[in-house]
Amino acid sequence: MTPASRHRLLLIAGLLGALLLTGLVAFQFAVHALKGQIEQSLGPHGEVREMRVGAGGVEILGVRIRAPRGNEGTGWPAEDQLRAERILVVPSLRDLFSASLVIRRIRIEGGYLSILRTRKGEIRVLPSLLPPAANSPESTASAAAPAVRIERLELAGSAVELFDASVRQPAHLLRIESIDADLSDLRFPALDGTSEITARGMLKGTSGNGRLDLSGRIVLASKASTLALRLRNVDLQLLQPYLIKATETGVRRGTLDLDLDSTVSQGRLRAPGHLTLNGLELASGSGSFMGLPRNAVISLMKDKSGRIGIRFVLEGDLEDPRFSFNENLMTRAGSALAENLGISLEGLARGVGSAGGGVARGIGESVEKLLGR
Repeated sequence: MTPASRHRLLLIAGLLGALLLTGLVAFQFAVHALKGQIEQSLGPHGEVREMRVGAGGVEILGVRIRAPRGNEGTGWPAEDQLRAERILVVPSLRDLFSASLVIRRIRIEGGYLSILRTRKGEIRVLPSLLPPAANSPESTASAAAPAVRIERLELAGSAVELFDASVRQPAHLLRIESIDADLSDLRFPALDGTSEITARGMLKGTSGNGRLDLSGRIVLASKASTLALRLRNVDLQLLQPYLIKATETGVRRGTLDLDLDSTVSQGRLRAPGHLTLNGLELASGSGSFMGLPRNAVISLMKDKSGRIGIRFVLEGDLEDPRFSFNENLMTRAGSALAENLGISLEGLARGVGSAGGGVARGIGESVEKLLGR
């Protein structure tokens, strides 16, 4: 090798070493800056047991955001808004000097999140960090907050508790455990990114645990989405408030399978689905189930060897205050169940819609809603 070649190799090696050193320094600068931003972003109700800065990013241990109490109280149904055993945050080096903060990856292990669905059907998450409404004073103040983009968010071994006050008081609790999920392209505070989502978990029931699988894409700001939901072997007692009214016969035991493929475009929902009731056993007494006479449903279960399959389509304008997902599901599923019994929907609406009996009146009202009358 000639002296000139040797000199060029040394020069290239020196340049590469300098670039590598610069990159390491820049990365350390980025993670230290990110550490400070994380501490600030947790708010007055947040606490962290330990935070480490390493070559791989920022590792946060023992994260907790308590629910507001006292004068700050929001009627939050859980003690904590969020918990996590471990969170790894990896910043994006290539976007270090951009105007917005870009995080390449966040991994949450052993996480917990509580969600409240209000009586009006509004979803509330992390009330001490996120504004309750788009036009609220808190929202106006947060508009000046720096833009943050999360390229990938991972959940491992986590849990979510949904407190649904729209179906029952006190709020009905659905707990999903062992959640593994993956979301992409989350943009705060605009929430205008198209996020790909895959999630699976376990629905905790009193007589057994069901499985949940969710996949698709969603734009959180506009609610535009294409999602596929699969439920298997879910305890029917968990979903009673979504299928029957408080005055109807309750469920003693049984499981549910559900396939629902939903699309939301320009605020309108269309979701064809297939519901299967397995081993349904109703509470004793008279009354109705999903708008139909209890005895007729029991007979149908016997005829179908303990399984009833119901096909339905949920449709509606999500911006219409009169639209109720819960009521829509009850109506469509109940009417499909009537078809399984061989009942003519048109004849039912005409013949028993105004009948004096409470059960007949309930069937007629349900069918009339289906027919849009």
